[in-house]
Amino acid sequence: MDIFLASLISSVLLAAIPLVLAGMGELITEKSGVLNLGVEGMMLMGAVSSFAVTLWTGSAWLGVLTGVLVGMLAAFLFAFLVVRLLTNQVATGLALTILTTGLSALLGIKFVGQSVEGFSAVSIPVLSEIPVVGEFFKQSILAYVSIALVVFLAWWLYHTHSGLLLRAVGESPHSAHAIGFNVVKVRYAATVLGGALSGLAGAFIALVQFKAWQEGITGGVGWIAVALVVFATWHPSRLIFGALLFGLMRSMGFAVQAANASVQELLERSSAVTQSVLGFLTNSQVLNALPYIATVVILCWISRDWQKIKLNAPASLGQIYND
Repeated sequence: MDIFLASLISSVLLAAIPLVLAGMGELITEKSGVLNLGVEGMMLMGAVSSFAVTLWTGSAWLGVLTGVLVGMLAAFLFAFLVVRLLTNQVATGLALTILTTGLSALLGIKFVGQSVEGFSAVSIPVLSEIPVVGEFFKQSILAYVSIALVVFLAWWLYHTHSGLLLRAVGESPHSAHAIGFNVVKVRYAATVLGGALSGLAGAFIALVQFKAWQEGITGGVGWIAVALVVFATWHPSRLIFGALLFGLMRSMGFAVQAANASVQELLERSSAVTQSVLGFLTNSQVLNALPYIATVVILCWISRDWQKIKLNAPASLGQIYND
């Protein structure tokens, strides 16, 4: 059981970190009043570019930097279209995802089947030796940096003048403009920052989770991240909790496979009915479907109180602002 729990904790963190990175990026973007549905595509571009640069140069950090810059570039294109040219945000976000999904697949054809060293786990002395819980302290440097970044951004959003300005623009861009703030620049900055975090999330998946490239490597994490923002009602602490919850669901399959011997032993000692139930619950296809089923169920549950969602959502979310 200890082996299973240790494996589960490690898998949960690996699955939750890209979720919370992409989710935080989308939350910051939406707090400015911009709805970007291109998260999945930006993650894919960040993943393929970071993997390619790491493979060519041997430097994982250079790969991460490239992934972040590519995510920012994709977000800047999106921001130019919706903030400056005033295109429909939903349609533009979907178009961005379609474009970048296909482009990442095209660019990544030559990298399929190859692998990189990526980031290895770094154990924190003493803390990593604690039974079971010590798995939290056996992560990669990029994981520690990502966690610190998310915590900092959560603090920044509610405890700094610039964070207040961002939220003010999302609530009432015309009022913010009336008192002298540049709404267009704030929305550009928020959208590009969201793209940077999405690119970082893609780089994390390519260089920490898989250390390889395959088409569609993000596996829908970007879409779950968008849903996660709604689940969290646009609040960072609930976003982190939601990411851990979804990470748990996404990692169940990996944990069960890692503890396969223990599961098989449990099945052998169980009754026929229990074996059938456990066999179904531990089926890899069922486990892989869990996060998507949970996304639909949770969104349906949240949607029962649409007034509460409207109260928590930025008032100008998705609305065109013309200065």
